[in-house]
Amino acid sequence: MAVSGLIMLGYLLVHMYGNLKFFQGQEKFDGYLHENLPHLFYPYLPEEGALWIIRVLLTVALVVHVYAAITLWRRNKVAAGYVGGKRYQTTQNKTGYQRSYASFTMRWGGIILLLFIIGHVAQMMPNWLSPGGASDSKYERVVNGFDQWWVVLLYTIGLVAVGFHLAHGFWSALTTLGQNHSSTRRGSRLTAISIGLAALITAGFLSVPFAVFFFGAGS
Repeated sequence: MAVSGLIMLGYLLVHMYGNLKFFQGQEKFDGYLHENLPHLFYPYLPEEGALWIIRVLLTVALVVHVYAAITLWRRNKVAAGYVGGKRYQTTQNKTGYQRSYASFTMRWGGIILLLFIIGHVAQMMPNWLSPGGASDSKYERVVNGFDQWWVVLLYTIGLVAVGFHLAHGFWSALTTLGQNHSSTRRGSRLTAISIGLAALITAGFLSVPFAVFFFGAGS
């Protein structure tokens, strides 16, 4: 769970860097996507060879992550003493059973995130799902798509889910790998790092759709 999550986090940082090239204009953005990425590590790797390695690695990481999430959820359900579909009792919540920040942001947020990934990949496929209008230019497809309010809304919901997922997930991953030496969550230096990283990635990805929709970037 931790290792597969960190692999996808690394990709998110690189992906965000690529997205921000949008602000350099259409020529730079399309050149980066159509020319630079397909020739990454060329001629040591064949054309698009590095991209296919990344795609396979990400697919494996995603499958492992989802499988680990389901497995851990089942183990947690047994360990928490669920009886008749109910969680173990507590006096800390008015509903009478335990509810936590992590259980909502990681489990339900993860489901939203998975749906968001599927929709986003479909949108990035050449003219397969092109809200606002199809185009051979990915720059123009970005502008056409984020000119639609509902696309921006869905994208924002997805990125907020990413942010919450990362805020807990990064801390949890490093804790699993033995990098957290604090006795409390609040006292851990990883907490601030996790929140800051989540905020950076969320803001970085949202900067493009917000610039297009609210400020007319690319028009």
